[in-house]
Amino acid sequence: MARIGEDPEAFEAFYREHVEAMLRYATRRSRDPHAAADLVADVFLAAISSAAGYREELGSQIAWLHGIARKVAAAENRRAARAWVAESRISGRRLLDADDIARLEERIDAEREGRALIERMASLPVGQRAVLELVAVDGLTVAEAAAALGINAVAARVRLHRARSALKDTSARVVPETPPTFPSLMEVR
Repeated sequence: MARIGEDPEAFEAFYREHVEAMLRYATRRSRDPHAAADLVADVFLAAISSAAGYREELGSQIAWLHGIARKVAAAENRRAARAWVAESRISGRRLLDADDIARLEERIDAEREGRALIERMASLPVGQRAVLELVAVDGLTVAEAAAALGINAVAARVRLHRARSALKDTSARVVPETPPTFPSLMEVR
């Protein structure tokens, strides 16, 4: 892991192994293919910068990467909220070609159910929602979700149980146990 910031081959292997999970994460959070592509790129840039601090005993690579993704997404949401007040949308970000946009639009459409689930989960407390999303939507184990959130596994199990109970109590659809699979494409404690 420490080599991904220095060795292009190590980074390429890491990227190929985890890009699908990060694309699922990004396309559930955005209706804009450019924003989704930017989020994925920012997550991997942040991973390169912090790779030297990765500690395997604290969790798997994917849990670590999801932790980074949550922080990057939260930072982007804060930045976007500030920019929304100050200025209109900047059009200079349109750097993707038509094929990239089409693939990301397909991905965004495919993640429609994931976005709907996140909207239903909005009524849950932040901690419960974060664990439920990482386990039920992103497919992490409870231990990996705990590592991504910086909490212990027992707390994660309790939050997951409470979240699932709350969704059942509201007569909501049962939360899927595994994330959907798609064809290949390129914040909270």
